Amino acid sequence: MITQRPKGTQDWYGSNMYKRTIIEEIARKICKAYHIKEIITPVFEHTILFQRGVGETTDVVQKEMYTFMDKGNRSITLKPEGTAGTVRAYLENSLYAESQPTKLFYITPAFRYENPQSGRLRQHHQFGVEFFGSASPLAEVELITLLMEFMKELGLKGVKLHINSIGCKNCRKEYNKALLEFLKRHEDKLCGTCKERMEKNPLRIIDCKVDGCKEIVKDAPRTIEYLDEECKDHFNDLQSLLNELNIPFEVDTGIVRGLDYYTKTVFEFVNGEGFTLCGGGRYDNLIHEIDGKQDIPAVGFGFGIERIINELETEKVELPKEPAVDLYVGILGKESKAAAYSLVRDLRKEGFIIETDYMDRSVKAQMKYANKIGAKHTVIIGADELAAKKVNIKDMDRGEQFELSLDKISDFLKR
Repeated sequence: MITQRPKGTQDWYGSNMYKRTIIEEIARKICKAYHIKEIITPVFEHTILFQRGVGETTDVVQKEMYTFMDKGNRSITLKPEGTAGTVRAYLENSLYAESQPTKLFYITPAFRYENPQSGRLRQHHQFGVEFFGSASPLAEVELITLLMEFMKELGLKGVKLHINSIGCKNCRKEYNKALLEFLKRHEDKLCGTCKERMEKNPLRIIDCKVDGCKEIVKDAPRTIEYLDEECKDHFNDLQSLLNELNIPFEVDTGIVRGLDYYTKTVFEFVNGEGFTLCGGGRYDNLIHEIDGKQDIPAVGFGFGIERIINELETEKVELPKEPAVDLYVGILGKESKAAAYSLVRDLRKEGFIIETDYMDRSVKAQMKYANKIGAKHTVIIGADELAAKKVNIKDMDRGEQFELSLDKISDFLKR
């Protein structure tokens, strides 16, 4: 057990770590262009934040949270998603008092106790954006545009945008009444969890993953049929904006998202097999739910980095190769170590990727190692080279070798 990682977790190293680094770099670069600032919130929060924010009838709260009592007898939960903690930070630090809107992004670990499967781990990593202060559908367009640019820059081509509206509290009353009438006709075939949810929050049943329930809700009433005028106008305006901006989308009335805080717009980016890679939407009531003094509209999204890596592999997307070692500096003789390392240090300061020998290998073994790590060039520094202030530099791809002054190595590498 001591050398085995816990179920549903992953060690990051090698090519997977490099892919994750590329994804995070692209995310940060695009957020910078969109003037979205980074936020880091604690890995754990008070449990009540997720109960109230995410929703007590959701699978996340009922089945998936890592919750424990701390030494002060307080109920603490490892964050299952990024939105609730960001909203708490927005409120606690009075970010609403600054000029609005406030746009924040995060790259964070998240924890859910569920059956590990492809792209879904008990500890996974989310990239998310939260956009506070705007009730305009242009806020949704902003995040959808950002995501489309992100997918394009990564090289993903088989990803499609699906949108829906689940309305607000007003139109949800009529919808819940119609949905409840429908569900009561099939109550005996619903799973135990859905039977419990029927009275508390029937909308959650639409999102049930049990095959029998999924089959039943195929014919259930849809939220889009019960929208009030305000929600209908908002959804129509969103579609008009997407059409005018030539952003392809599909209205998918089956999307309700798995968290209670959503209102009006919900959206997903799905792959060719209909598997959800990213989800988000509007949550105009969440801030008021957490802090009754504030009533601020908001919209956001989140996706799992592990899922994106899986999709890159599925679509066989070739990411840029990891930068090669510019120069391997071999060391010949104990008396040459400090001088050789001084050269290594100076070249690294100029931005070159430099490696050297730390294992006291023979010259032959050092050259073998340089070849193994893919070094573009190699030099050997010994007493003779230091005395002459010249080295023989070798191009490892061409096999060519020529003499060069020690103080000209930097110029050569720049060329």
